Amino acid sequence: MIDYRDLHERLVQVGQEHLLKFWSELNENEREQLIHDIEELDLNELKLYFDRATISLNQNALKLDDCLQPIPDHSLISINRTSEEQLSAYREQGLKQISEGHVAVLLMAGGQGTRLGFANPKGMFNVGLQSNKTLFCIQAERILRLQELAAEITGKKGIITWYIMTSEHTIKPTYDYFTANNYLGLQKENVIFFEQGSLPCFEFDGKIILDQKHRIARAPDGNGGIYRALKQQGILDDMEKKGILYLHAHSVDNILTKVADPVFIGYCMQANADCAAKVVEKSAANEAVGVVAIVDGKYQVVEYSEISTKTAELRNADGRLTFSAGNICNHFFTAEFLRKVGNIYERELKLHVAKKKIPFVDNSGKRITPEKPNGIKIEKFVFDVFQFAENFVAMEVPRDEEFSALKNSDSAGKDCPSTARADLHRLHKKYIEAAGGVVHGDQCEISPYVSYAGENLSIVKGKSFTTPLHLSYPLSSGKI
Repeated sequence: MIDYRDLHERLVQVGQEHLLKFWSELNENEREQLIHDIEELDLNELKLYFDRATISLNQNALKLDDCLQPIPDHSLISINRTSEEQLSAYREQGLKQISEGHVAVLLMAGGQGTRLGFANPKGMFNVGLQSNKTLFCIQAERILRLQELAAEITGKKGIITWYIMTSEHTIKPTYDYFTANNYLGLQKENVIFFEQGSLPCFEFDGKIILDQKHRIARAPDGNGGIYRALKQQGILDDMEKKGILYLHAHSVDNILTKVADPVFIGYCMQANADCAAKVVEKSAANEAVGVVAIVDGKYQVVEYSEISTKTAELRNADGRLTFSAGNICNHFFTAEFLRKVGNIYERELKLHVAKKKIPFVDNSGKRITPEKPNGIKIEKFVFDVFQFAENFVAMEVPRDEEFSALKNSDSAGKDCPSTARADLHRLHKKYIEAAGGVVHGDQCEISPYVSYAGENLSIVKGKSFTTPLHLSYPLSSGKI
């Protein structure tokens, strides 16, 4: 057992000795839990964190118009404005890397489905497709199909390792779900779970908040916590051991995500990029989405609140918005770049701060849920490493093919199960019609086992279908 006096002295040095104020009231197990919580903190880093967070809080209201530039043309490619010949070359390069086992996927799956009215991790959510597949299932099957595609084209079977970042609250139900469902057809050894970190919650004066007499109030450190977690939990070492060179990272809640997209991988390789982002063209100047841009010579995501209306409405000669590159949390990294971030840059990441109503234990030991913000939660964002890239590029993808967020319940009418389902139906209908089929109605689902992104559908040519339609078998079987 750690000596109380030693622990108290260490906390005094950083102004956090109040964490022990209920020590005499705790039993042995509670004391061990409190010690564990304190030991998990980097006490020397705490004051630096709070000071940096406070600076960030004061900067959040600043407008960045005067130091803002759009992504230059040489660093941005648009799928819609690129020839099919060039896209095919990128795709072939990406599939080759997949067949060599050089590509992995990092799924940011720490979120819970609370806003969906769902008690489990968001990846376990079923949006109501005919197949009743969850988000996890859809993405797993896309990985399986992509491995087959790579083998068909290169003649070599490669493995896409799937790294799944969970939070403290989602790791057990996520693991249990995959175990109960036989890893959704993937090999157990190729699905690796790891947990993002957390940061203590602070009062406005820098004191760490006690959630209970023996527990520190903590919150997940945001999707930017991946960089520290990748290093601390051995994922970077695992990538090196497996010979993985490229990582495609994305959030769990986009039903249209092209997992391990070979076109994206191929483009980034050809551009010699160490870090990249997929973006969608903003639908309107006032769309509430962050944009990828250059600020003081460095790439970053600028929140819509950080740009004036005048700047947001600027347009190029062709009529397109000047700042149009909407961020969709979909990124490419080289393993070498991630290693540099983990070893050097992670400690320099910007800290994003939100004033929150954080439950706390008052001086009498009673747990209080405040009616107004009483402290701050600190997060890191995944895109804040863009500034450290030696060669950053972006790929503008069609929104209707690659982005449909799932954040709200159907009552919101936006970014909800109904819109996600409708967007997938619309895309899959488009695939069949592009392959020469005719679809009467809107409910159209194609299993990832059949087609990853519209390929392998020649059998539908000249055929007519009435919805609801579900293409669920490999078409070589002759079944539809």
